[in-house]
Amino acid sequence: MLKLTKFVLWFLLALVNALLFWAGVYLIQNYYYELGAIIIIALILIDFFIFNPKAYPYRYTIPALIFLFLLVIYPIYFTIKTAFTNYGTGHIFTRQEAVERLLYDPNYTYVVEKNPIDFKIFAVYKDEKPTESFLVLFKIGGETYLGKMPIPTVRKGTEVLLREGKLYKITSSKAIIDGISYEFQPTLKDVSQIISEDKVYKLLYSSEDLSLERNTYYFILLIQKYLSNAEYIDQETGRIVGVKVDTDGRWKFFFINRLYRLSFEEVKAGDKTYKKSVIINTKTQKPLIEEKGSFYDLDENGNRVFLIGYTAFVGLENFERIFKDERISKPFLNIFIWTVEWSLFTVLLSFSIGLIFALALNNRRLKGRNVYRTLLIIPWAIPYFISVLTWKNGIFNETYGILNKIILPMIGLNPIKWFNDPFWAKVICIIVNTWLTFPYMMTISLGALQSIPDELYEVAAIDGAGRFARFRYITLPMLLTIVAPLLISSFAYTFNNFTLIYLLTAGGPPMVSATTPAGHTDILISYVYKLAFEGRGQEFGFASAISILIFFLVAGISLINFKISGSFEEVRGE
Repeated sequence: MLKLTKFVLWFLLALVNALLFWAGVYLIQNYYYELGAIIIIALILIDFFIFNPKAYPYRYTIPALIFLFLLVIYPIYFTIKTAFTNYGTGHIFTRQEAVERLLYDPNYTYVVEKNPIDFKIFAVYKDEKPTESFLVLFKIGGETYLGKMPIPTVRKGTEVLLREGKLYKITSSKAIIDGISYEFQPTLKDVSQIISEDKVYKLLYSSEDLSLERNTYYFILLIQKYLSNAEYIDQETGRIVGVKVDTDGRWKFFFINRLYRLSFEEVKAGDKTYKKSVIINTKTQKPLIEEKGSFYDLDENGNRVFLIGYTAFVGLENFERIFKDERISKPFLNIFIWTVEWSLFTVLLSFSIGLIFALALNNRRLKGRNVYRTLLIIPWAIPYFISVLTWKNGIFNETYGILNKIILPMIGLNPIKWFNDPFWAKVICIIVNTWLTFPYMMTISLGALQSIPDELYEVAAIDGAGRFARFRYITLPMLLTIVAPLLISSFAYTFNNFTLIYLLTAGGPPMVSATTPAGHTDILISYVYKLAFEGRGQEFGFASAISILIFFLVAGISLINFKISGSFEEVRGE
Protein backbone atom coordinates (compact mmCIF):
# COMPACT_ATOMS: atom_id res chain seq x y z
CA MET A 1 0.00 0.00 0.00
CA LEU A 2 2.85 2.36 0.88
CA LYS A 3 4.59 1.63 -2.43
CA LEU A 4 1.38 2.30 -4.31
CA THR A 5 0.95 5.63 -2.50
CA LYS A 6 4.52 6.66 -3.35
CA PHE A 7 4.02 5.65 -6.96
CA VAL A 8 0.84 7.76 -7.20
CA LEU A 9 2.58 10.77 -5.62
CA TRP A 10 5.58 10.50 -7.95
CA PHE A 11 3.24 10.12 -10.91
CA LEU A 12 1.31 13.24 -9.90
CA LEU A 13 4.58 15.17 -9.46
CA ALA A 14 5.75 14.08 -12.92
CA LEU A 15 2.38 15.08 -14.38
CA VAL A 16 2.51 18.52 -12.73
CA ASN A 17 6.07 19.00 -14.03
CA ALA A 18 5.04 18.06 -17.55
CA LEU A 19 1.96 20.31 -17.53
CA LEU A 20 3.76 23.34 -16.09
CA PHE A 21 6.74 22.93 -18.42
CA TRP A 22 4.42 22.61 -21.43
CA ALA A 23 2.43 25.66 -20.30
CA GLY A 24 5.60 27.72 -19.86
CA VAL A 25 7.01 26.75 -23.26
CA TYR A 26 3.64 27.33 -24.96
CA LEU A 27 3.32 30.82 -23.48
CA ILE A 28 6.88 31.73 -24.49
CA GLN A 29 6.27 30.48 -28.04
CA ASN A 30 3.19 32.70 -28.21
CA TYR A 31 5.15 35.78 -27.08
CA TYR A 32 3.97 35.74 -23.43
CA TYR A 33 7.57 35.64 -22.30
CA GLU A 34 7.14 36.98 -18.77
CA LEU A 35 4.23 34.73 -17.80
CA GLY A 36 5.96 31.71 -19.31
CA ALA A 37 9.16 32.53 -17.41
CA ILE A 38 7.20 32.89 -14.14
CA ILE A 39 5.63 29.44 -14.60
CA ILE A 40 9.01 27.83 -15.35
CA ILE A 41 10.60 29.58 -12.33
CA ALA A 42 7.74 28.32 -10.16
CA LEU A 43 8.35 24.80 -11.52
CA ILE A 44 12.06 25.00 -10.66
CA LEU A 45 11.27 26.21 -7.13
CA ILE A 46 8.73 23.42 -6.62
CA ASP A 47 11.25 20.76 -7.65
CA PHE A 48 13.99 22.39 -5.53
CA PHE A 49 11.82 22.40 -2.41
CA ILE A 50 10.75 18.79 -2.96
CA PHE A 51 14.09 17.19 -3.86
CA ASN A 52 16.36 19.24 -1.56
CA PRO A 53 16.17 17.91 2.04
CA LYS A 54 17.33 21.26 3.45
CA ALA A 55 14.41 23.01 1.78
CA TYR A 56 11.84 20.66 3.33
CA PRO A 57 10.12 23.38 5.48
CA TYR A 58 9.50 25.50 2.38
CA ARG A 59 7.36 22.82 0.73
CA TYR A 60 4.31 24.18 2.47
CA THR A 61 4.89 27.63 0.95
CA ILE A 62 4.65 26.33 -2.63
CA PRO A 63 0.95 27.28 -3.15
CA ALA A 64 1.57 30.72 -1.63
CA LEU A 65 4.58 31.28 -3.90
CA ILE A 66 2.66 30.29 -7.01
CA PHE A 67 -0.24 32.62 -6.20
CA LEU A 68 2.21 35.36 -5.20
CA PHE A 69 3.87 35.18 -8.62
CA LEU A 70 0.67 34.82 -10.66
CA LEU A 71 -1.73 37.11 -8.77
CA VAL A 72 0.56 39.81 -7.34
CA ILE A 73 3.99 40.10 -8.93
CA TYR A 74 2.99 39.40 -12.54
CA PRO A 75 -0.02 41.79 -12.59
CA ILE A 76 2.13 44.56 -11.11
CA TYR A 77 4.87 43.92 -13.66
CA PHE A 78 2.37 43.70 -16.54
CA THR A 79 0.70 46.97 -15.51
CA ILE A 80 4.04 48.81 -15.34
CA LYS A 81 5.16 47.33 -18.65
CA THR A 82 1.86 48.17 -20.38
CA ALA A 83 1.97 51.78 -19.15
CA PHE A 84 4.97 52.44 -21.40
CA THR A 85 3.39 50.94 -24.53
CA ASN A 86 0.55 51.79 -26.92
CA TYR A 87 -1.24 48.52 -26.10
CA GLY A 88 -4.94 48.86 -26.94
CA THR A 89 -7.43 48.81 -29.80
CA GLY A 90 -5.56 48.57 -33.09
CA HIS A 91 -2.31 47.74 -31.28
CA ILE A 92 -2.98 44.32 -29.80
CA PHE A 93 -0.56 42.24 -31.89
CA THR A 94 3.20 41.97 -31.64
CA ARG A 95 5.17 43.28 -34.61
CA GLN A 96 5.73 39.78 -35.90
CA GLU A 97 2.00 39.04 -35.74
CA ALA A 98 1.20 42.29 -37.55
CA VAL A 99 3.67 41.44 -40.31
CA GLU A 100 2.14 37.96 -40.66
CA ARG A 101 -1.31 39.51 -41.03
CA LEU A 102 -0.11 41.81 -43.80
CA LEU A 103 1.60 38.95 -45.63
CA TYR A 104 -1.03 36.23 -45.29
CA ASP A 105 -4.41 37.76 -44.44
CA PRO A 106 -6.81 37.37 -47.43
CA ASN A 107 -7.93 40.97 -46.93
CA TYR A 108 -4.49 42.05 -48.17
CA THR A 109 -4.79 40.43 -51.60
CA TYR A 110 -6.12 41.83 -54.86
CA VAL A 111 -7.62 40.44 -58.05
CA VAL A 112 -5.20 40.27 -61.00
CA GLU A 113 -7.74 39.35 -63.68
CA LYS A 114 -11.32 40.57 -63.40
CA ASN A 115 -12.83 37.58 -65.17
CA PRO A 116 -13.73 34.81 -62.68
CA ILE A 117 -12.52 31.24 -63.10
CA ASP A 118 -15.06 28.55 -63.94
CA PHE A 119 -15.15 26.05 -61.07
CA LYS A 120 -17.15 23.17 -59.59
CA ILE A 121 -17.23 21.99 -55.98
CA PHE A 122 -17.55 18.25 -55.31
CA ALA A 123 -18.26 16.91 -51.81
CA VAL A 124 -18.67 13.53 -50.12
CA TYR A 125 -22.28 13.01 -49.03
CA LYS A 126 -23.38 11.23 -45.86
CA ASP A 127 -27.05 10.60 -45.11
CA GLU A 128 -27.87 12.72 -48.16
CA LYS A 129 -26.05 15.71 -46.68
CA PRO A 130 -22.68 17.07 -47.88
CA THR A 131 -19.71 16.68 -45.56
CA GLU A 132 -16.62 18.88 -45.27
CA SER A 133 -14.57 16.53 -47.48
CA PHE A 134 -14.43 18.25 -50.87
CA LEU A 135 -12.53 18.75 -54.13
CA VAL A 136 -12.49 21.73 -56.53
CA LEU A 137 -12.39 21.36 -60.32
CA PHE A 138 -11.18 24.43 -62.23
CA LYS A 139 -11.43 25.30 -65.93
CA ILE A 140 -8.48 27.58 -66.81
CA GLY A 141 -7.61 28.42 -70.40
CA GLY A 142 -9.43 25.38 -71.73
CA GLU A 143 -7.54 23.08 -69.34
CA THR A 144 -8.92 21.19 -66.33
CA TYR A 145 -7.23 21.45 -62.92
CA LEU A 146 -7.99 19.67 -59.68
CA GLY A 147 -7.59 21.27 -56.27
CA LYS A 148 -7.75 19.21 -53.09
CA MET A 149 -8.62 20.47 -49.60
CA PRO A 150 -6.07 23.20 -48.78
CA ILE A 151 -3.64 22.41 -45.98
CA PRO A 152 -2.90 24.91 -43.15
CA THR A 153 0.62 26.28 -43.63
CA VAL A 154 0.70 29.38 -41.38
CA ARG A 155 -0.84 29.29 -37.91
CA LYS A 156 -1.12 31.62 -34.98
CA GLY A 157 -1.97 29.42 -32.02
CA THR A 158 -5.20 27.66 -33.00
CA GLU A 159 -6.00 30.26 -35.68
CA VAL A 160 -5.11 29.38 -39.27
CA LEU A 161 -3.75 32.40 -41.14
CA LEU A 162 -3.07 30.69 -44.47
CA ARG A 163 -4.06 27.46 -46.21
CA GLU A 164 -2.34 26.33 -49.38
CA GLY A 165 -3.20 23.85 -52.08
CA LYS A 166 -1.79 22.85 -55.46
CA LEU A 167 -3.46 22.84 -58.86
CA TYR A 168 -3.02 19.51 -60.67
CA LYS A 169 -3.61 19.47 -64.43
CA ILE A 170 -5.99 16.70 -65.48
CA THR A 171 -5.65 15.41 -69.06
CA SER A 172 -7.78 12.26 -68.95
CA SER A 173 -10.77 10.80 -67.12
CA LYS A 174 -8.40 9.00 -64.76
CA ALA A 175 -5.47 10.47 -62.86
CA ILE A 176 -3.13 9.51 -60.02
CA ILE A 177 -2.20 12.39 -57.70
CA ASP A 178 0.12 11.88 -54.72
CA GLY A 179 -0.40 8.14 -55.02
CA ILE A 180 -4.21 8.40 -54.95
CA SER A 181 -6.30 7.54 -58.01
CA TYR A 182 -9.14 9.80 -59.18
CA GLU A 183 -11.78 8.87 -61.75
CA PHE A 184 -13.92 11.58 -63.34
CA GLN A 185 -17.40 10.47 -64.42
CA PRO A 186 -19.09 10.42 -66.84
CA THR A 187 -16.46 12.33 -68.89
CA LEU A 188 -13.77 14.87 -68.18
CA LYS A 189 -15.71 17.59 -70.05
CA ASP A 190 -18.93 17.00 -68.14
CA VAL A 191 -18.01 15.71 -64.67
CA SER A 192 -20.87 14.91 -62.29
CA GLN A 193 -18.91 12.92 -59.73
CA ILE A 194 -15.34 12.00 -58.82
CA ILE A 195 -14.44 8.58 -57.44
CA SER A 196 -11.32 8.38 -55.30
CA GLU A 197 -10.64 4.91 -53.86
CA ASP A 198 -13.46 4.39 -51.31
CA LYS A 199 -14.89 7.96 -51.57
CA VAL A 200 -17.42 9.33 -54.00
CA TYR A 201 -17.43 13.09 -54.52
CA LYS A 202 -20.72 14.35 -55.91
CA LEU A 203 -21.32 17.71 -57.54
CA LEU A 204 -22.24 20.24 -54.84
CA TYR A 205 -21.97 23.71 -56.36
CA SER A 206 -21.15 25.49 -59.60
CA SER A 207 -21.38 29.18 -60.35
CA GLU A 208 -22.72 28.35 -63.84
CA ASP A 209 -25.35 25.78 -62.80
CA LEU A 210 -28.47 27.49 -61.44
CA SER A 211 -29.95 24.15 -60.35
CA LEU A 212 -27.25 23.94 -57.66
CA GLU A 213 -28.13 27.29 -56.06
CA ARG A 214 -29.92 25.34 -53.33
CA ASN A 215 -26.48 24.25 -52.08
CA THR A 216 -25.18 27.82 -51.71
CA TYR A 217 -25.41 27.52 -47.91
CA TYR A 218 -23.01 24.54 -47.84
CA PHE A 219 -20.69 26.26 -50.30
CA ILE A 220 -20.47 29.36 -48.07
CA LEU A 221 -19.74 27.13 -45.06
CA LEU A 222 -16.77 25.64 -46.93
CA ILE A 223 -15.59 29.15 -47.82
CA GLN A 224 -15.81 30.36 -44.21
CA LYS A 225 -13.98 27.35 -42.82
CA TYR A 226 -11.48 26.38 -45.54
CA LEU A 227 -11.40 28.64 -48.59
CA SER A 228 -11.55 32.26 -47.38
CA ASN A 229 -7.87 32.14 -46.37
CA ALA A 230 -6.79 29.54 -48.93
CA GLU A 231 -4.56 29.89 -51.97
CA TYR A 232 -4.25 27.39 -54.81
CA ILE A 233 -0.92 27.66 -56.60
CA ASP A 234 -0.48 26.76 -60.27
CA GLN A 235 2.69 24.65 -60.23
CA GLU A 236 3.61 25.58 -63.82
CA THR A 237 3.12 29.36 -63.80
CA GLY A 238 3.20 30.10 -60.05
CA ARG A 239 -0.06 32.02 -60.30
CA ILE A 240 -2.36 32.07 -57.27
CA VAL A 241 -6.07 31.24 -57.30
CA GLY A 242 -8.31 32.35 -54.40
CA VAL A 243 -11.91 33.24 -53.60
CA LYS A 244 -13.21 36.80 -53.71
CA VAL A 245 -16.65 38.39 -53.80
CA ASP A 246 -17.58 39.31 -57.37
CA THR A 247 -19.45 42.45 -58.42
CA ASP A 248 -22.72 40.49 -58.31
CA GLY A 249 -22.15 39.70 -54.61
CA ARG A 250 -21.34 36.02 -55.12
CA TRP A 251 -18.20 34.16 -54.08
CA LYS A 252 -16.04 33.15 -57.05
CA PHE A 253 -12.46 32.11 -57.79
CA PHE A 254 -10.04 34.60 -59.35
CA PHE A 255 -6.35 34.91 -60.08
CA ILE A 256 -5.10 36.95 -57.13
CA ASN A 257 -1.84 38.31 -55.85
CA ARG A 258 -0.62 39.33 -52.41
CA LEU A 259 -0.59 43.06 -51.90
CA TYR A 260 2.47 43.04 -49.65
CA ARG A 261 5.73 41.15 -49.51
CA LEU A 262 8.59 41.04 -47.01
CA SER A 263 11.95 42.55 -47.85
CA PHE A 264 15.04 43.76 -46.04
CA GLU A 265 17.00 46.99 -46.21
CA GLU A 266 20.29 48.04 -44.72
CA VAL A 267 20.14 50.64 -41.96
CA LYS A 268 23.15 52.48 -40.56
CA ALA A 269 23.37 53.28 -36.87
CA GLY A 270 26.64 55.06 -36.25
CA ASP A 271 29.44 52.83 -37.46
CA LYS A 272 27.27 49.73 -37.52
CA THR A 273 25.07 48.50 -40.35
CA TYR A 274 22.23 46.06 -39.82
CA LYS A 275 19.33 44.72 -41.83
CA LYS A 276 15.78 45.74 -41.04
CA SER A 277 12.66 44.03 -42.32
CA VAL A 278 10.31 46.21 -44.37
CA ILE A 279 6.98 45.54 -46.07
CA ILE A 280 6.78 46.36 -49.78
CA ASN A 281 3.59 47.16 -51.67
CA THR A 282 3.67 44.83 -54.70
CA LYS A 283 1.62 47.27 -56.78
CA THR A 284 3.65 50.44 -56.21
CA GLN A 285 6.90 48.71 -55.14
CA LYS A 286 7.16 51.25 -52.32
CA PRO A 287 7.83 50.33 -48.69
CA LEU A 288 5.15 50.86 -46.07
CA ILE A 289 5.61 53.63 -43.52
CA GLU A 290 6.24 52.22 -40.05
CA GLU A 291 5.81 54.68 -37.21
CA LYS A 292 4.94 54.39 -33.49
CA GLY A 293 3.77 50.82 -33.70
CA SER A 294 1.70 51.27 -36.87
CA PHE A 295 2.01 50.39 -40.56
CA TYR A 296 0.73 52.95 -43.07
CA ASP A 297 0.31 52.75 -46.84
CA LEU A 298 -0.13 55.68 -49.23
CA ASP A 299 -3.25 56.11 -51.34
CA GLU A 300 -3.42 57.59 -54.84
CA ASN A 301 -3.33 61.14 -53.42
CA GLY A 302 -0.32 60.44 -51.23
CA ASN A 303 -2.33 60.37 -47.99
CA ARG A 304 -1.51 57.91 -45.24
CA VAL A 305 -3.85 54.94 -44.81
CA PHE A 306 -3.65 53.03 -41.53
CA LEU A 307 -3.30 49.28 -42.13
CA ILE A 308 -2.49 47.56 -38.86
CA GLY A 309 -0.85 48.34 -35.54
CA TYR A 310 1.22 46.45 -33.04
CA THR A 311 2.27 46.89 -29.44
CA ALA A 312 5.33 49.12 -29.25
CA PHE A 313 7.30 50.95 -26.57
CA VAL A 314 6.28 54.62 -26.42
CA GLY A 315 8.22 55.75 -23.36
CA LEU A 316 6.54 58.40 -21.23
CA GLU A 317 4.01 59.32 -23.90
CA ASN A 318 1.02 57.98 -21.93
CA PHE A 319 2.03 59.95 -18.84
CA GLU A 320 2.66 63.10 -20.88
CA ARG A 321 -0.85 62.89 -22.36
CA ILE A 322 -2.31 63.23 -18.87
CA PHE A 323 -0.65 66.59 -18.29
CA LYS A 324 0.01 68.05 -21.76
CA ASP A 325 -3.17 67.25 -23.68
CA GLU A 326 -5.81 69.75 -22.48
CA ARG A 327 -8.62 67.52 -23.74
CA ILE A 328 -7.41 64.89 -21.25
CA SER A 329 -5.76 66.92 -18.49
CA LYS A 330 -8.87 69.01 -17.76
CA PRO A 331 -11.26 66.03 -17.31
CA PHE A 332 -8.52 64.18 -15.40
CA LEU A 333 -8.06 67.11 -13.00
CA ASN A 334 -11.82 67.38 -12.45
CA ILE A 335 -12.05 63.65 -11.82
CA PHE A 336 -9.11 63.75 -9.41
CA ILE A 337 -10.58 66.64 -7.41
CA TRP A 338 -13.96 64.88 -7.23
CA THR A 339 -12.27 61.62 -6.17
CA VAL A 340 -10.60 63.38 -3.23
CA GLU A 341 -13.84 65.19 -2.31
CA TRP A 342 -15.87 61.99 -2.53
CA SER A 343 -13.40 60.06 -0.36
CA LEU A 344 -12.98 62.85 2.19
CA PHE A 345 -16.69 63.70 2.62
CA THR A 346 -17.73 60.06 2.74
CA VAL A 347 -15.20 59.17 5.43
CA LEU A 348 -15.94 62.28 7.52
CA LEU A 349 -19.75 61.90 7.29
CA SER A 350 -19.77 58.15 7.91
CA PHE A 351 -17.35 58.52 10.84
CA SER A 352 -19.37 61.40 12.35
CA ILE A 353 -22.67 59.52 12.08
CA GLY A 354 -21.08 56.28 13.25
CA LEU A 355 -19.49 58.06 16.24
CA ILE A 356 -22.81 59.64 17.25
CA PHE A 357 -24.53 56.26 17.26
CA ALA A 358 -21.55 54.67 19.04
CA LEU A 359 -21.72 57.29 21.81
CA ALA A 360 -25.44 56.60 22.22
CA LEU A 361 -24.97 52.83 22.28
CA ASN A 362 -22.07 53.13 24.73
CA ASN A 363 -24.45 54.56 27.34
CA ARG A 364 -25.06 51.68 29.77
CA ARG A 365 -28.35 53.21 30.88
CA LEU A 366 -29.81 52.97 27.35
CA LYS A 367 -32.44 50.22 27.28
CA GLY A 368 -32.55 47.85 24.30
CA ARG A 369 -28.97 48.57 23.22
CA ASN A 370 -28.62 45.17 21.53
CA VAL A 371 -31.75 45.74 19.48
CA TYR A 372 -30.57 49.18 18.33
CA ARG A 373 -27.11 47.84 17.57
CA THR A 374 -28.59 45.05 15.42
CA LEU A 375 -30.85 47.43 13.53
CA LEU A 376 -28.01 49.86 12.85
CA ILE A 377 -25.77 47.12 11.48
CA ILE A 378 -28.39 46.03 8.89
CA PRO A 379 -27.07 48.38 6.12
CA TRP A 380 -23.69 46.71 6.54
CA ALA A 381 -25.15 43.21 6.51
CA ILE A 382 -27.25 43.56 3.34
CA PRO A 383 -25.33 42.62 0.16
CA TYR A 384 -23.65 45.66 -1.32
CA PHE A 385 -25.15 45.60 -4.79
CA ILE A 386 -28.69 45.07 -3.44
CA SER A 387 -28.42 48.19 -1.29
CA VAL A 388 -27.03 50.30 -4.13
CA LEU A 389 -29.67 49.18 -6.62
CA THR A 390 -32.41 49.77 -4.04
CA TRP A 391 -31.28 53.37 -3.56
CA LYS A 392 -30.89 53.82 -7.32
CA ASN A 393 -34.23 52.39 -8.45
CA GLY A 394 -36.43 52.72 -5.39
CA ILE A 395 -35.45 56.09 -3.95
CA PHE A 396 -33.57 58.23 -6.47
CA ASN A 397 -35.17 57.08 -9.70
CA GLU A 398 -36.18 60.27 -11.54
CA THR A 399 -39.50 58.83 -12.79
CA TYR A 400 -40.91 56.48 -10.17
CA GLY A 401 -38.53 56.87 -7.21
CA ILE A 402 -40.11 57.59 -3.83
CA LEU A 403 -38.46 61.02 -3.56
CA ASN A 404 -39.52 62.47 -6.92
CA LYS A 405 -42.91 60.78 -7.02
CA ILE A 406 -44.15 61.19 -3.42
CA ILE A 407 -41.99 63.13 -0.97
CA LEU A 408 -40.87 66.16 -3.02
CA PRO A 409 -44.36 66.89 -4.49
CA MET A 410 -45.82 66.49 -0.98
CA ILE A 411 -43.68 69.37 0.33
CA GLY A 412 -44.17 71.47 -2.81
CA LEU A 413 -40.80 70.92 -4.49
CA ASN A 414 -40.16 70.05 -8.12
CA PRO A 415 -38.62 66.66 -9.02
CA ILE A 416 -34.82 66.62 -9.03
CA LYS A 417 -32.72 65.22 -11.86
CA TRP A 418 -30.65 63.03 -9.58
CA PHE A 419 -28.65 61.31 -12.33
CA ASN A 420 -28.55 64.03 -15.01
CA ASP A 421 -27.44 66.96 -12.88
CA PRO A 422 -23.71 66.78 -11.97
CA PHE A 423 -24.21 68.33 -8.50
CA TRP A 424 -27.06 66.05 -7.41
CA ALA A 425 -25.38 62.99 -8.93
CA LYS A 426 -22.38 63.66 -6.67
CA VAL A 427 -24.66 64.23 -3.68
CA ILE A 428 -26.40 60.88 -4.04
CA CYS A 429 -23.04 59.11 -4.41
CA ILE A 430 -21.93 60.53 -1.05
CA ILE A 431 -25.32 59.79 0.59
CA VAL A 432 -25.43 56.17 -0.53
CA ASN A 433 -21.82 55.48 0.38
CA THR A 434 -22.32 57.09 3.79
CA TRP A 435 -25.34 54.85 4.37
CA LEU A 436 -23.28 51.77 3.49
CA THR A 437 -20.21 52.65 5.58
CA PHE A 438 -21.51 54.27 8.76
CA PRO A 439 -22.24 50.88 10.45
CA TYR A 440 -18.55 49.99 10.07
CA MET A 441 -17.52 53.31 11.58
CA MET A 442 -20.03 52.80 14.38
CA THR A 443 -18.65 49.36 15.16
CA ILE A 444 -14.99 50.41 15.33
CA SER A 445 -15.87 53.53 17.30
CA LEU A 446 -17.92 51.48 19.78
CA GLY A 447 -15.02 49.11 20.28
CA ALA A 448 -12.60 51.99 20.77
CA LEU A 449 -14.94 53.73 23.28
CA GLN A 450 -15.22 50.63 25.39
CA SER A 451 -11.43 50.44 25.66
CA ILE A 452 -11.18 53.88 27.31
CA PRO A 453 -10.86 53.48 31.13
CA ASP A 454 -13.82 54.78 33.16
CA GLU A 455 -11.41 56.20 35.74
CA LEU A 456 -10.42 58.98 33.34
CA TYR A 457 -14.01 60.21 33.14
CA GLU A 458 -14.43 59.97 36.92
CA VAL A 459 -11.31 62.07 37.55
CA ALA A 460 -12.40 64.62 34.94
CA ALA A 461 -15.87 64.85 36.51
CA ILE A 462 -14.32 65.44 39.93
CA ASP A 463 -12.25 68.25 38.40
CA GLY A 464 -15.46 69.82 37.16
CA ALA A 465 -15.19 68.92 33.46
CA GLY A 466 -18.52 68.84 31.63
CA ARG A 467 -19.64 66.35 28.97
CA PHE A 468 -18.31 68.40 26.09
CA ALA A 469 -14.93 68.91 27.78
CA ARG A 470 -14.67 65.20 28.59
CA PHE A 471 -15.47 64.35 24.96
CA ARG A 472 -12.99 66.91 23.61
CA TYR A 473 -10.02 66.16 25.89
CA ILE A 474 -10.49 62.45 26.68
CA THR A 475 -12.83 60.66 24.26
CA LEU A 476 -11.81 62.19 20.93
CA PRO A 477 -7.99 62.09 21.36
CA MET A 478 -7.97 58.51 22.62
CA LEU A 479 -10.52 57.48 20.01
CA LEU A 480 -8.51 58.96 17.14
CA THR A 481 -5.35 57.22 18.33
CA ILE A 482 -7.08 53.90 17.81
CA VAL A 483 -9.31 54.73 14.86
CA ALA A 484 -7.00 56.98 12.77
CA PRO A 485 -5.26 54.11 10.88
CA LEU A 486 -8.68 52.62 10.07
CA LEU A 487 -9.93 56.00 8.83
CA ILE A 488 -6.92 56.28 6.55
CA SER A 489 -7.45 52.78 5.18
CA SER A 490 -11.13 53.61 4.72
CA PHE A 491 -10.11 56.72 2.77
CA ALA A 492 -7.88 54.63 0.51
CA TYR A 493 -10.67 52.08 0.00
CA THR A 494 -13.21 54.78 -0.86
CA PHE A 495 -10.68 56.38 -3.22
CA ASN A 496 -10.89 53.19 -5.32
CA ASN A 497 -14.51 52.22 -4.62
CA PHE A 498 -15.35 51.29 -8.19
CA THR A 499 -18.39 49.15 -7.35
CA LEU A 500 -20.64 51.87 -5.94
CA ILE A 501 -19.90 54.38 -8.71
CA TYR A 502 -20.40 51.79 -11.44
CA LEU A 503 -23.68 50.46 -10.01
CA LEU A 504 -25.17 53.80 -8.96
CA THR A 505 -24.33 56.34 -11.67
CA ALA A 506 -21.90 54.50 -14.00
CA GLY A 507 -19.81 57.68 -13.77
CA GLY A 508 -22.52 59.85 -15.34
CA PRO A 509 -23.60 62.34 -16.35
CA PRO A 510 -20.93 62.50 -19.08
CA MET A 511 -18.57 65.45 -19.49
CA VAL A 512 -19.51 67.04 -22.79
CA SER A 513 -16.11 68.58 -23.54
CA ALA A 514 -14.06 65.45 -22.80
CA THR A 515 -12.56 63.44 -25.67
CA THR A 516 -12.18 60.41 -23.44
CA PRO A 517 -15.16 58.57 -21.85
CA ALA A 518 -15.26 60.70 -18.67
CA GLY A 519 -18.23 61.48 -16.43
CA HIS A 520 -18.89 63.98 -13.65
CA THR A 521 -19.15 61.27 -10.97
CA ASP A 522 -16.32 59.15 -12.33
CA ILE A 523 -13.56 58.52 -9.85
CA LEU A 524 -10.09 57.70 -11.09
CA ILE A 525 -10.57 53.94 -11.01
CA SER A 526 -13.86 54.04 -12.92
CA TYR A 527 -12.25 56.41 -15.42
CA VAL A 528 -9.46 53.87 -15.90
CA TYR A 529 -12.08 51.15 -16.43
CA LYS A 530 -13.82 53.19 -19.12
CA LEU A 531 -10.55 53.89 -20.86
CA ALA A 532 -9.71 50.18 -20.86
CA PHE A 533 -13.06 48.62 -21.73
CA GLU A 534 -15.54 51.24 -22.91
CA GLY A 535 -15.71 54.10 -25.39
CA ARG A 536 -14.64 54.07 -29.02
CA GLY A 537 -11.63 51.88 -28.31
CA GLN A 538 -9.66 50.34 -25.49
CA GLU A 539 -6.53 52.17 -24.35
CA PHE A 540 -4.86 49.69 -22.01
CA GLY A 541 -1.52 51.49 -22.07
CA PHE A 542 -3.05 54.85 -21.10
CA ALA A 543 -5.25 53.16 -18.46
CA SER A 544 -2.18 51.43 -16.98
CA ALA A 545 -0.36 54.77 -16.77
CA ILE A 546 -3.28 56.27 -14.82
CA SER A 547 -3.36 53.16 -12.58
CA ILE A 548 0.27 53.74 -11.64
CA LEU A 549 -0.51 57.39 -10.97
CA ILE A 550 -3.44 56.36 -8.75
CA PHE A 551 -1.11 54.12 -6.75
CA PHE A 552 1.29 56.98 -6.06
CA LEU A 553 -1.55 59.36 -5.25
CA VAL A 554 -3.14 56.98 -2.74
CA ALA A 555 0.24 56.09 -1.26
CA GLY A 556 1.23 59.76 -0.97
CA ILE A 557 -2.08 60.84 0.60
CA SER A 558 -1.92 57.91 3.04
CA LEU A 559 1.65 58.74 4.07
CA ILE A 560 0.71 62.38 4.67
CA ASN A 561 -2.30 61.31 6.75
CA PHE A 562 -0.18 58.90 8.76
CA LYS A 563 2.36 61.63 9.42
CA ILE A 564 -0.21 64.24 10.41
CA SER A 565 -2.25 61.88 12.59
CA GLY A 566 0.85 60.36 14.20
CA SER A 567 -0.44 56.85 13.56
CA PHE A 568 1.97 53.96 14.18
CA GLU A 569 4.50 56.24 15.92
CA GLU A 570 4.44 54.04 19.00
CA VAL A 571 4.90 50.97 16.84
CA ARG A 572 7.99 52.54 15.26
CA GLY A 573 9.26 53.46 18.69
CA GLU A 574 9.09 57.22 18.11
